[in-house]
Amino acid sequence: MPRRRIRVPRPDRPGICNWPESERPREKLLEQGAQVLSDGELVAILLGSGTKGCSAVDMARSLIVEFGSLREMLSADKQRWEGIRGIGPARYAMLMAALEISSRFILAPLREVPTLSTPDTTRQFLFLDNRHRMLGFEELFKGTIDGATVHPREIVRRSLQYNAASIIAAHNHPSGSIEPSLADEGLTQRLREALSLIDVRLVDHFIVGDGKCYSFSEHGLL
Repeated sequence: MPRRRIRVPRPDRPGICNWPESERPREKLLEQGAQVLSDGELVAILLGSGTKGCSAVDMARSLIVEFGSLREMLSADKQRWEGIRGIGPARYAMLMAALEISSRFILAPLREVPTLSTPDTTRQFLFLDNRHRMLGFEELFKGTIDGATVHPREIVRRSLQYNAASIIAAHNHPSGSIEPSLADEGLTQRLREALSLIDVRLVDHFIVGDGKCYSFSEHGLL
């Protein structure tokens, strides 16, 4: 398979090690904090170095442009990364490890919450006992960028295994929009009906977008 090449402008300045300290991503992070760095600069720190004639920052920026955005880059499957010049198995593994660390960091507080009584404290798939204490958290289904197949029977099966009295469901919209589709509304009703047959209550269903959540319960749809 021919290797794909990402076209990047040949830099007109020396390598990053010769840049002023105020412009070097790693030094900027240590001095000012990670929040001041651009997406490209953050990815450049993970890459560590660039390729001949292309700095790590240039390479990182070009990767983001190639995939369309930072989110699309990090959520792309392994096949899309194959053949990209300068990205071998080691760098791909490093990027995926960084993504997983971020995910686990964000989810850790949810696993430690003893009681989930409001929408603000329950924004993921959760299995609860009759006091709304969390029994478990699982990602049951994965989809593509424009859809996913969800089987209510699998959620029913897992609810029985946990001996759950109620559950809260959530799914994300890669587009960033949190407005429910007709399919989302239909799934919510089917899931509620399926769970009711085993006396398990669907407490809420959340749609997660760009830093926002839509609650079916808060909008009177449950």
